This record gives sequence, structure tokens and C-alpha cells, in this order.
Amino acid sequence: MSPQVIIGGIIAVIIIAAVWVVGSGFKLFLQASLSNAPVGLLQIFLMRLRKVNPAAIVNSRITLKKAGIDLSADLLEAHFLAGGRVGRVVTALISAHKANIALDFDRACAIDLAGRDVREAVNTSVHPKVIDVPSSAQTKNSIDAIAGDGIQLRVKARVTVRTNIDRLIGGATEETIVARVGEGIVTTIGSAESHMRVLENPDNISKGVLERGLDSGTAFEILSIDIADIDVGQNIGARLRADQAESDKQVAQAEAEKRRAMAVAQEQEMTARVQENRALVVLAEAEVPKAISDAFRSGNLGIMDYYNMKNVIADTSMREEIAKPEDNTNE
Repeated sequence: MSPQVIIGGIIAVIIIAAVWVVGSGFKLFLQASLSNAPVGLLQIFLMRLRKVNPAAIVNSRITLKKAGIDLSADLLEAHFLAGGRVGRVVTALISAHKANIALDFDRACAIDLAGRDVREAVNTSVHPKVIDVPSSAQTKNSIDAIAGDGIQLRVKARVTVRTNIDRLIGGATEETIVARVGEGIVTTIGSAESHMRVLENPDNISKGVLERGLDSGTAFEILSIDIADIDVGQNIGARLRADQAESDKQVAQAEAEKRRAMAVAQEQEMTARVQENRALVVLAEAEVPKAISDAFRSGNLGIMDYYNMKNVIADTSMREEIAKPEDNTNE
């Protein structure tokens, strides 16, 4: 094969490739130009080299232009290369523009890159969102609180919120709103003197919670808090008093048992002392015969003195027997 044929083939391939590249981008170029949102043909070609979907960029620019927002293709391409979702940002910008919500492209890109759904945020700003308290993700079906008289109240609330675009980056999420509202309900009911006052005016709960500024530091603005349901639960105060009384009774019983044990121990100790003293008396009485014997031997005691002493002892015993009361148990 001659060199001329080979060179001609190479040139033909180059021409075909150039025609294909230009042809595929020319449609987008023509579409953008006719929509008064021009994008350069070379820029479209370079998008392909940078692995950017030129159709998405061109269509987004055209959509924004038709909505009255003029953004260059370079800005849209930069957000795409940064990992952003161009379609969501474009939809959010158009919705915010139509609703007269202050949202510029840089803030929308920042919100999108932060992982938040900027389109949903704008929609929530236009159409407020209702959050159930407690939420469906929680295990409890109600917020339980105890009034001043000890009666438990079970409350379900609905919080209407609107997205605060300015605080969306770094602001707390719905979970914080649910937790704060639940805490506010518990505090408000706990400060009430009686559960009847809460049942008579449940709107006082909403007013008390709203006055606390619970949306501070969150990505939302609380519009209203409505009590959806309120039920009377258990008499926690009475149960606590009963438990306390039972505890006091057990403590008193323990103290009484302690005192009884001490009394028994003291009685046993006194009995032991009596036995000890009796033993001492027996020992002392055992020494009497010895002393009498020593008195006889030493001449300090005569036989008549001994008989007189025995008579006195016998006489004393007789008098003690006569002085004893009569036993009438057998009568």
C-alpha cells in the first residue's frame, strides 16, 4: 500500500472524528444560541475532555435563562466538577426566585455541597412542613409529663416549621426541634399546679413552648405548635407516696427489730449477771461453815451461842413461810 493511501486514510479518519465531535456539540451549541443562553462550541468540546456532561450544563443554563436567572456555564461546570448536583441547585434557584426568597448561587452551591437537599429546603420555605412530636422514629407514642398534683399527662403535638435558608448550613436538624419541643412540653406541664388547668387550657402549652425560642441555632423557624392529643395517665404522685410510705414502714420495722434485738441481748446479759451473782452467793455461803469451825476452834463461839443462832435461823424461816401469800390457783 502506497504512503499516499495511508496518509489519505489517516486524514479521512481525523476529518470524520472532527465532524463527529463538532456535530455532537453543534446541536447543543445551536440549542443554547437559539435560547439566548449561548455556550461556546469550544467550551462544549472541552467539557467532554474534562468528563463533564455538556448536555446537563447547557440545559441547566437554558432553564435558568428562561426563568430570568443569568448564570454562566463556567459556574455550573465548576459546581459539577466539585461533586455538586447541578439539577437540584437549578431547581432550587428557580423556585426561590419565583417565591421571592433570597438565595444566590454561591449559597445554594454551599448548601448542596454540605449534603443538604437545597431543593427540599426551598420547598419547605414556600410550603411549611409539619413535624410530629414525638416523631415516628421514636419508640414512645407520646410525651409523658407530670403536673404539680402528681397526675401524668400524655401529649402529642404537631410543630409547623419553615426552613431558614440563612441558618441551613450548620443549623440543627429536625431531631433537635423534636427534642426541644418535647422538653418544653414536659417543663410547661410540670410547672402547672394541677393537671385540670392543663386540660382546661391546652393552648397554654403551645404558648409556653413558643416563648422559649426553641428554633434558636436550628435550620428551621417554628411557626406554630399545636397540641394534637392529650390524655390523662397514671397517678404518679399517689404511687410515689405509696412507695415512700412502704419504704418508711420497712425502715420503722427494721428499727423496731433492732431495738428488740438489743433488748433481748440486754436481757440475756442481765440473766447472766444474776447467775453470776448467785454463784458468788453460793460461794459465800460455802465459807460460813468454815468460819463457824474456825470460831469453835478459836473459842470465839460457844455451843450455846451456836444453838441460839440455829434457833434464830429457824424462827426467821418460819416467819418467812407464814408471810408468804396463799396460793388460790386450785380453788
